Amino acid sequence: MTDKTLIPPSPSEDDYVRQVTSAEPPELLSEDDPFALFAEWLKEALEKEPNDGNAMALATVDEDGLPDVRMVLLKDVDADGFVFYTNLESAKGRQLAANPKAALLFHWKSLRRQVRVRGTVEPVTAEEADAYFATRARPAQLGAWASDQSRPLTDRLALEKKIAEVGLRFGLGKVPRPPHWSGFRIRPQTFEFWRNRAFRLHERLVFEPAQGGWTTRRLFP
Repeated sequence: MTDKTLIPPSPSEDDYVRQVTSAEPPELLSEDDPFALFAEWLKEALEKEPNDGNAMALATVDEDGLPDVRMVLLKDVDADGFVFYTNLESAKGRQLAANPKAALLFHWKSLRRQVRVRGTVEPVTAEEADAYFATRARPAQLGAWASDQSRPLTDRLALEKKIAEVGLRFGLGKVPRPPHWSGFRIRPQTFEFWRNRAFRLHERLVFEPAQGGWTTRRLFP
């Protein structure tokens, strides 16, 4: 069994009181525009989170309906949705091709905030994928060609050998985007913004699209 001393106990009342003194301002979250609110939170996360403020958990389902989740990096966001890039033949690539729906979770631990997104998924354009791929470091570009992502690997040497072979193939020339590597855009059907409050009385605000804008509703914590 797990050593229970490794799991932090529930905060005491004094712990919660100390939280209140450093809590967020008392104003309620803005109900105007979820993308504007997300941009504000992301900006602060990129400034204050120690690692990868643009990291997000991506949830998909496999052919049996079993959920699958992993961390990926957000590479673009605008009014059309949230974009990330991957090997299309990876597990997530195959799952999204078969069932183009997904959920995202941003958890900014040091800020005590979360954003949940659920929506439909579509491929980015070839032009978008080409433009982003061109910004990647050359070793990462070579890795995109060499990696049979999500498939069995005999040992690390086999991967390094493939990377070396790809490097020789392209020499000092430009590395083009592999045909099996591109991106996906998640178009939100719901947003949920979560903000920490003392005594587990957290703030939850849900946005859903409506004619010409968004509807909002608040949830019990």
